[in-house]
Amino acid sequence: MRVLVLGAGFGGLELTTRLSEEFGDGVEIVLIDQRDAFVFGFSKLDVMFGRALPASVRHPYRDLVKPGVRFVQATVRSIDPLVKRVETDAGAFGCDILVVALGADLDPAATPGLAEAGHDFYSVDGAFAARDVLQSFDGGRVIIGVLSTPFKCPPAPSETALMLHDQLVKRGLRERSEISLVMNFGRPIPPSPEASELLEGAFAERGIAWHPRREVCELDPSTRTAKLRDGGEMQFDLFLAVPVHRAPAVVLESTMAVDGWIPVNPLTLETTFDGVYAVGDVAAVGTPRAGVFAEGQAAVAAEHIAARIKGETSDAEYGGRGVCYLEMGDGQIALVDVTFFGDKRVGQLVGPSEAYVQDKIEFGSSRIKRWFGSEWKAT
Repeated sequence: MRVLVLGAGFGGLELTTRLSEEFGDGVEIVLIDQRDAFVFGFSKLDVMFGRALPASVRHPYRDLVKPGVRFVQATVRSIDPLVKRVETDAGAFGCDILVVALGADLDPAATPGLAEAGHDFYSVDGAFAARDVLQSFDGGRVIIGVLSTPFKCPPAPSETALMLHDQLVKRGLRERSEISLVMNFGRPIPPSPEASELLEGAFAERGIAWHPRREVCELDPSTRTAKLRDGGEMQFDLFLAVPVHRAPAVVLESTMAVDGWIPVNPLTLETTFDGVYAVGDVAAVGTPRAGVFAEGQAAVAAEHIAARIKGETSDAEYGGRGVCYLEMGDGQIALVDVTFFGDKRVGQLVGPSEAYVQDKIEFGSSRIKRWFGSEWKAT
């Protein structure tokens, strides 16, 4: 019995860990990812704002040693869900059960002028490069622009605005700088009115301009102008971008995607293909695209896969709950507990408080311990 898992993010790591715990060497699990290391989304901001070094937040997949699990660094070239066969630049892989957890790709080229005039801070390389960009920034007009919805980790652009405010204050540049957040949502975190109100209040206190229900569609490098879909324009000296998101090309080229993403049974994460599952950002589940939701989906998918391997059935159902940490600046972190599933869309806010700083550290270190078997605290 072979289980093939494409993608080693939150979803792929949690799923392979659970199957390894269940079956050990009794099941062959192949985990494929084109990258050589895992990086938490929040670690990208830590590096970007000088709180951690790039090397300290990278968790090499070579350190992933679990019974029954083999990691292969390779780029997926094609997926045939009917026969459950995958072509990669490291060869072909067949399997009995296939899990697609390839996440969402960023498409900077979809926004004219972005490559010439803006900076992507959502990719690992982009966030690491933005560290130097921010350190050399001498003040001026900053736009944090979300270039499409949905996008990964909805709180991150708001966190970026608040963390940038703190950094500019510390460097003595805030008085001659403007910070604007442009996003095509009615509020910063739609499932949680309470968290959104907290953020909007923090923006007002810090003089951060909040532009809801607006979207930048083009940058003019010659005039440093951001053009919006509603016909408006905004001038900038520094543009920090959340690029357009799309499913990976290999998924779009397969027969799995419908309307740009992989449809699944939202309760079980099964696709329309027998023995094929999809979890995380690439799947059309109906929850926000964030690692914590991918982790929860992977737990349910693992239950169904384990039952299938044993010739049984499972009644495990995904419920759409996720807990994330919200950086509020000034060393304060809030906890947002969200259930976003079907008609149920509720969010509870706890904090902000300095106490949740340690909680966030524990969140990250506990998963590195679980997935990689190693101790970690980013510095």
